[in-house]
Amino acid sequence: MAENPEIQAPEVADAPEQGEKRRKGKKRADATAVVHVLASFNNTIITITDQTGNVLAWGTPGKAGFKGSRKSTPFAAQVAAEAATKLVMDMGVRRVDVLVKGAGSGREAAVRSIKATGLDILSIKDVTGIPHNGCRPRKRRRV
Repeated sequence: MAENPEIQAPEVADAPEQGEKRRKGKKRADATAVVHVLASFNNTIITITDQTGNVLAWGTPGKAGFKGSRKSTPFAAQVAAEAATKLVMDMGVRRVDVLVKGAGSGREAAVRSIKATGLDILSIKDVTGIPHNGCRPRKRRRV
């Protein structure tokens, strides 16, 4: 069979250029999201998901420019939470449920900055894991 020169492969529309990232989020009209705040003693990780668990945005103090022991400060958690919430506000999210896990110093600062950016907090829940006599704890630290 002879090839027809007029028939070409379809071009991919809206493909990102080399080295360019495409924004993943879609515009949601008054959507509700879930903010997961994991506050450890060395870092604070803020992950914002939709109701089914798909990640919309995330932020950490390391991503915000803090290094070393400054990542564990409440101010670093505040800056990281602000950066993550601004991303989802551009997607149209206005109301959030907050799940806080861990015992780090960035717990309250992250929740306060989420409220300050203009998102409506529907509920705040502590989901820190509590052992029911599971693994043996580490030996006590002597200073």
